[in-house]
Amino acid sequence: MKKLIITLDNPNGSLVDMTAEEISAREIEVENNLAEETARAEAEANAKAEQDALKASAKAKLIAGEALTEDEANTIVL
Repeated sequence: MKKLIITLDNPNGSLVDMTAEEISAREIEVENNLAEETARAEAEANAKAEQDALKASAKAKLIAGEALTEDEANTIVL
């Protein structure tokens, strides 16, 4: 792997080989970013599923004439 080093003396930069430590650190950074992205996507999917369940519950209660919880009412009003 290579990295681009840009300095005031060399504004176009120069490509140099990365050290083994830099490569290892970069790979760990990429893995961590992927894990964070996956966790964020799962959290968003869970939140959407929860919201959908509240909407379905609210609709069923409205049809049956039952009282809604505050969360169920909020899904309808929002």
